[in-house]
Amino acid sequence: MQFQKYPFEKLNELLEGVEPNISYTPISLTIGEPQFETPQFIKEALIEHIDLFNRYPKTAGEVVLKEAQISYLKQRFGLELQMDQLIPTFGTRELLFNFPQFLLSDKKSPKVAYVNPFYQIYEGAAIASGAEVVYLELNKANGFKPQIDKGALKDVDLVILNTPSNPTASVMSQEELQEWCKLALEYNFVLLNDECYIDLYFNEPIPSILNAAIAAGNSEFKNIVTVNSISKRSSAPGLRSGFIAGDKAILKEYLKYRTYVGCASPLPLQYAAAVAWEDQEHVEPFRVIYKQNLELARDILGIDMPDSTFYVWMEVKDALNAAKKLYELYNVKVLPGEFLGREGAGVGYWRLALVYEPNVTKEALQRVAKFLKERA
Repeated sequence: MQFQKYPFEKLNELLEGVEPNISYTPISLTIGEPQFETPQFIKEALIEHIDLFNRYPKTAGEVVLKEAQISYLKQRFGLELQMDQLIPTFGTRELLFNFPQFLLSDKKSPKVAYVNPFYQIYEGAAIASGAEVVYLELNKANGFKPQIDKGALKDVDLVILNTPSNPTASVMSQEELQEWCKLALEYNFVLLNDECYIDLYFNEPIPSILNAAIAAGNSEFKNIVTVNSISKRSSAPGLRSGFIAGDKAILKEYLKYRTYVGCASPLPLQYAAAVAWEDQEHVEPFRVIYKQNLELARDILGIDMPDSTFYVWMEVKDALNAAKKLYELYNVKVLPGEFLGREGAGVGYWRLALVYEPNVTKEALQRVAKFLKERA
């Protein structure tokens, strides 16, 4: 298997040998890792159950965690799911890598379609599955939303969407998702939406693809699954808590597969994650901070403010060399968009992850603005 280097490794190579200006405190806007304390009540739940490290966790997940995740789906989206319609996972990275391999294992000539630019694990899963890839291009002309091309999708086995989007921060409407849900039944492919940023909204709450499936007349979620993570919403990426939910027939077989994967979450982490999934109020302060950060980006950089995520996807001329020069002059790291795409997708863009307190974010954005003004 020939895997591409991860974007952050490519960035390290790009910046190799560049001496940053030590007059400035280093700031990295590259990784989507929240730089805030995990809420105390989550940490207390972990401590309370610390003695459970002497027990093996179940592959299917503890009932307390599954019930909390099902409660989250009801509170947040108004969804009424059964226990066999959800599987807790060790974050979402592992499931986004191994679920396609499970799903495509018995396909003679597997084909997967996913958004481009993308979270690179989609590509890794396609490579590991030996699958042909169809890119769903995200660009300025289509508002960074994947367009339906029935000719390209009619023999696809799996389609991976990502809304709200990493890296572009675009958000598909429920009506747009409904059309994809209808197509999943018409052409009999599995439709997966990566919803890890869905709770980082700044106006109206964003619906899940499961809401769209119901609106499209598919209340059993046939061929439809969503994945979600606690990392961004609860500032708790180290808990590694996620889930996949939807089509119970698919999940029944996927659960069997997972017993061989061996990636069940340790029990203390499951109990801590359960209280986080169950509670919705602790997410609001994080939304407030991310909104403040994006308002700063709007005011300082003159960009349009996205409706979700904590990313800025901004056009920059000669983005690779500009990233090097920004680091050299102002000690700020940004991620060139072309490291997140293929066949030209993302060229001429930077992705900025605004994951700090507003005072740090403001300082970083002012340096970026100063650099771009000098370079104009």
